[in-house]
Amino acid sequence: MTEERCPKPFPTTQLEEADGEGHNSSANPTMGEIISRRFSRRNFLQGSLAVSAIAATVSPVALMTADKAKAAAVSAFSFPEVEAGVDAKHHVAEGYDADVLLRWGDALFPDSPEFDPNGQTAEAQARQFGYNNDYVGFVPLEGADDRGLLVVNHEYTNPHLMFPGIVTIVDGEVKQGSLSKEQVDVEMAAHGGTIVEIQRVDGKWQVVRDGQYNRRVTVSTEMEVTGPAAGHDRLKTSADSTGTKVLGTLNNCAGGVTPWGTYIMAEENFHGYFSGELPADHPEVANYERYGVPEGGYDWANFYDRFDLGKEPNEPNRFGWIVEVDVMDPTSMPKKRTALGRTKHEGAESIVAENGKVVFYLGDDERFDYVYKFVTDGTYNPDDRAANMDLLDAGTLYVAKFNDDGTMQWLSMVHGEGPLTQENGFASQADIVIETRRAGDLLGATKMDRPEDVQPNGVNGKVYVMLTNNTKRKDDQVDAANPRAENAFGHIIEIAEDGGDFTATSGKWEVLLKCGDPSVAEVGETFSTETTKNGWFGMPDNCAIDAAGRLWVSTDGNNNKATGRTDGLWAVDTEGDARATSKLFFRVPVGGELCGPLFTPDDETAFVAVQHPGDGGEDWDGHGRPSYYEDLSTRWPDFKDDMPVRPSVLAITKIGGGKIAV
Repeated sequence: MTEERCPKPFPTTQLEEADGEGHNSSANPTMGEIISRRFSRRNFLQGSLAVSAIAATVSPVALMTADKAKAAAVSAFSFPEVEAGVDAKHHVAEGYDADVLLRWGDALFPDSPEFDPNGQTAEAQARQFGYNNDYVGFVPLEGADDRGLLVVNHEYTNPHLMFPGIVTIVDGEVKQGSLSKEQVDVEMAAHGGTIVEIQRVDGKWQVVRDGQYNRRVTVSTEMEVTGPAAGHDRLKTSADSTGTKVLGTLNNCAGGVTPWGTYIMAEENFHGYFSGELPADHPEVANYERYGVPEGGYDWANFYDRFDLGKEPNEPNRFGWIVEVDVMDPTSMPKKRTALGRTKHEGAESIVAENGKVVFYLGDDERFDYVYKFVTDGTYNPDDRAANMDLLDAGTLYVAKFNDDGTMQWLSMVHGEGPLTQENGFASQADIVIETRRAGDLLGATKMDRPEDVQPNGVNGKVYVMLTNNTKRKDDQVDAANPRAENAFGHIIEIAEDGGDFTATSGKWEVLLKCGDPSVAEVGETFSTETTKNGWFGMPDNCAIDAAGRLWVSTDGNNNKATGRTDGLWAVDTEGDARATSKLFFRVPVGGELCGPLFTPDDETAFVAVQHPGDGGEDWDGHGRPSYYEDLSTRWPDFKDDMPVRPSVLAITKIGGGKIAV
């Protein structure tokens, strides 16, 4: 019998807030310091740009727009804005439907059992839609706009919302007890991803349960390790003496769909699943400290040795990778593509460059960590899918360095170049991809404020970087041009690669938007003057570029008393006089986070994922206390007494049909 652990507080958004100090102890400059230096430059603040210091962190285009206060600014988006706020339901712009397509526990196959929240089993969950849906992708079938494969990541689990009877009140505080093996097995089956066929019938999307490609990927799915780290001693365990086979994937946050139609799953906060400790002289100690391993947020090590560092010291090196899944073959083995590096990957969005090479942009979602990109050696063949299937095993990984003068470099992470040598502990490219963060430290990459989604825009040629927040910026880093210590609201950076070439190794950068509440001057936000009281937001997280090249931003962290609003989906102008104007299109129920988002190729459907709804309620007058299974702040989306709150994917369509926001 496993020894019972003491009750522990349950997290509000387990592992996702990443609210620690970060694990980057390098002396590399932070993005906040670089922004400060850039916009403090004397020649930048001359002439028409001699504006207030608070405004001096936004782009020149946005500043001039605000200065002129052009009432005639024309937004690229047309829809009646949603009113910001918080309640138990979701809200979408007038004239649109937001239909729940998939809920946690929904059947995916003809033989899937119906969801029974009081009788959950791992076997049932493995045939049902998983928990905490994050990334959403769409792969059209036979080029159709109304039929395709929906691919969805299941990032993590919230046991206090999933299971009855595990929360108690101890001395007035809410505590979550340890889970049983059966409950841990359900958690493990609820992780991973879903591949399911959907079709649009009479304007509404529905699941095709007997779709031939339907599949669940979980922590128990066997996967192949490919690329530079495959077979390396540092990936070998007692269960896998080859270092080439791994059971499962976990904490899959955002991701991507490749030009050749495979599904990318990005492994993010893998550190939270490991417990135990290494001997002080173990060779992986420094490596794991850089990634925060172990964090011990889950009970999995109580029942599975591979999550106990004392028993399987190499197992953490088998996570933190980019995973590629061939959705057209439900029997295929997913592949962990190690050439793209090992970090806490938020996502991996891609674009085909003019020379045919494929470029992937990646954010490492932790305070003070880095932005990366990967450029394939080979070129994409649109006429031969099979020829593209191993493009991710060979290429160059780069890390970003942003300069004060608005220029930037992509620093190559290649063994033998610069400091990435045997003398610094990198015996081969395998060591570089296993310790990607340390390699970035030595190269002098710029420390960022939680880089999440990084989206290339094939229409205007720019790249957009979502920087969620960094509440650990110190007071001594504050000056007139960078007025926010404890950057709670985050910002968005726009990159222009040199020559419009996504494979370029240099470019220029600009702050598109500095987020926060315009009614509080100290916040120093930089939304345009056309943005309403409903249109501002903080904590940008995921984003999407629709077929028209317009930017949509979803948020993670607005659910608190300070903002008085939930998270949601905002339309953000990036061009012309309307640049930096934002409008609220959709908002989630209390406690939720808006993930996805995704637009179909015809722009007639927006898929959004509502993650961890009901996870919180203390700051909402409608509940005013912690939320857990027996006392939930919302029972969205079913609103039935016998059903818990359920993370879900919704399909948003215009009533009567047509393109979104046109």
